[in-house]
Amino acid sequence: MPNNDNLIIGSYSFKSRFILGSGKYSLKLIEAAVRDAGAEIITLAVRRANTRQQENILDYIPEGVTLLPNTSGARTAGEAVRIARMARELGCGNFVKIEIMRDSKYLLPDNQETIRATETLAGEGFVVMPYMYPDLNVARDLANAGAAAVMPLASPIGSSKGLATRDFIQILIDEIDLPIIVDAGIGRPSQACEAMEMGAAAVMANTALATAGDLQMMASAFRQAVEAGRKAYLAGLGRVLVRGASASDPLTGFLHD
Repeated sequence: MPNNDNLIIGSYSFKSRFILGSGKYSLKLIEAAVRDAGAEIITLAVRRANTRQQENILDYIPEGVTLLPNTSGARTAGEAVRIARMARELGCGNFVKIEIMRDSKYLLPDNQETIRATETLAGEGFVVMPYMYPDLNVARDLANAGAAAVMPLASPIGSSKGLATRDFIQILIDEIDLPIIVDAGIGRPSQACEAMEMGAAAVMANTALATAGDLQMMASAFRQAVEAGRKAYLAGLGRVLVRGASASDPLTGFLHD
């Protein structure tokens, strides 16, 4: 892979294309997960950092890792904006992942409220990475609102069902001039690899690592899968759709009667 093949988000550059979600980890495992996954960006819910009664997640995240606070729990654009501002005041920096979900059963993002929050926070200098249901028109609106990347769901949060929205994500990859970071529902390294083969800029996962029998080994597997998928994309995949059969070897030299 070229040495200069970095993930560019806003004015920031990252070597790793794997983003680690931290919501379901034992805090003492986070450092190992970051190390073995090679992650340079890790998400955190602001409520896990803003507590005095429990251990602070910030104490377990290695130095040099970019924090991506999310607005988990927000039901409106206004609530998301307040959470993002609070995260910055807590020292989490200018990155923010917008999550706005009014539906507590399926945890599907509210795209319209997300657009509104993105416009406000981008105007305040945040590096906004909105979580969204993959819809081309919404992605265009998010880009126009100042998003630094868009993060479409692959399938419902925590479902590990993989790329259920594959065709719609591919449209975003083809049509939106921003990093498309596949988020939510990635349950296996092979699914992360497939997303990268499609041309996704990065992949985020949480549940698949946090619930693995050997977290460190799974983190390493995701790292390798993301790198392999990126290499395949850059190399140029062979034809996927072929009518009938296509021989891999020339149809010559057959034995004749």
